[in-house]
Amino acid sequence: MNAPAAPVAFAEPRPAGHPPAKNGRVGVVLVNLGTPEATDYWSMRRYLKEFLSDRRVIETPRWLWWPILNLVILTRRPGLKGPDYDSIWNKERDESPLMTITRAQSEKLGGRLASVPGERPVVVDWAMRYGKPSIANRLAALQAAGCDRILLVPLYPQYCAATTATVCDKAFDALKTMRWQPSLRVAPPYFDDPAYIEALAASTRASLAKLDFEPEALLASFHGIPQSYFDKGDPYYCHCAKTTRLLQKALGVAPDRLRMTFQSRFGRAAWLQPYTAETVQSLARDGVKRLAVLTPGFAADCLETLEEIGVENAEYFHEAGGEKFAALPCLNDSDEGMGVLEAVARRELAGWV
Repeated sequence: MNAPAAPVAFAEPRPAGHPPAKNGRVGVVLVNLGTPEATDYWSMRRYLKEFLSDRRVIETPRWLWWPILNLVILTRRPGLKGPDYDSIWNKERDESPLMTITRAQSEKLGGRLASVPGERPVVVDWAMRYGKPSIANRLAALQAAGCDRILLVPLYPQYCAATTATVCDKAFDALKTMRWQPSLRVAPPYFDDPAYIEALAASTRASLAKLDFEPEALLASFHGIPQSYFDKGDPYYCHCAKTTRLLQKALGVAPDRLRMTFQSRFGRAAWLQPYTAETVQSLARDGVKRLAVLTPGFAADCLETLEEIGVENAEYFHEAGGEKFAALPCLNDSDEGMGVLEAVARRELAGWV
C-alpha cells in the first residue's frame, strides 16, 4: 500500500489592508501560585492583598472579610512575612526562589518539547496567579506570537478550587477580552500519574541517600485548606491521600513510616488534619530523634517549603527534643521533575502536535 501523501500548504493571498495575524503555533503555559516582587512592606502588601482578596482562596463573606483584611491583616502581616521571604530570597537575581525555579522549568520544558514531531512549533512560557508575570499577560504574548492553541498547566499535582480552579478563572477572564481567542486546554491534576509518583519516589530516595542520618519517620506535608472547603466537596484531601498511598507503595514503606500531614494553617477555623507542626512536635515528644519531611504538593521550592518546613518546623522539632531534621527538596527543575512536566505536556498536547 502506498504511503499517504504529505500535506500541501497553500499560500493564500490576503485581501488588501488585512491586518497582520500570526498563527499556527502551539503555546504551553506553566502557572504557579505567585510571589511578591520584593520583600519590603509595600511589595508584600500588594502581593498579599491580591492573594487574600481572591474569593476562591477566602470564602468568608465580603462584608466580613473586607475590614479584617484591610484594617488588620494588611497592616501587620506584610511586615511579619517580609523577613521570612528575605531569608530565602535569591539575592543574585533579586527574586524569590519560586520565580527562579518556575522560569527554569519553563526553559527546560521548551527544550524538551522542541523535539515533538509535527509541523506546529511549541512555545513554552510561564506565569504566576498572583503577582507578575500575570496569566493574562502571558496568554496575550503567546497569542501575539502566533499561538492559536494553548495548553495551560497549573503546577498543582492535587486539584483544589483555591489553586487549580482560580488559575482557570484568570485564564478564562483573559479570554473574555480577546477578539480572536486561542483554543485552550487545561492539564488535569496529576496526583496519581505514574510519572509523578515514580519521580517522587526517585527524588525521595536520592535525597535520603545524601543525608548523614537515617530518619526514623517521614512526613509528606501538603498545603492545608479549611475543613469547610473539603466538606463542600473539594477533592483536595482525597488527592493528597492517594498521592501519599501510592508513594508509600513506590518506596516500599508502611503507612506509619510515611505519614500525611497538612501545613500553612491560617486563621482560627479548623483546617485539614493532622497538622504538620503539631505532628512534628508530637513525634519529638514521643522519642523520635531523626525526622525528614517532603512536600509532594509543591512543584517548586518556595516560602512554604524552604522557610516554613526547613526553618520553622525544624525549630519545633528541636525544641520538642528532636535531634536531626531534614526538609527534602521539591522536584523543582531536576531531571525527575522535568520528566513529570514533559509527560503531562506531551499527553495533553496529543492531537495538536
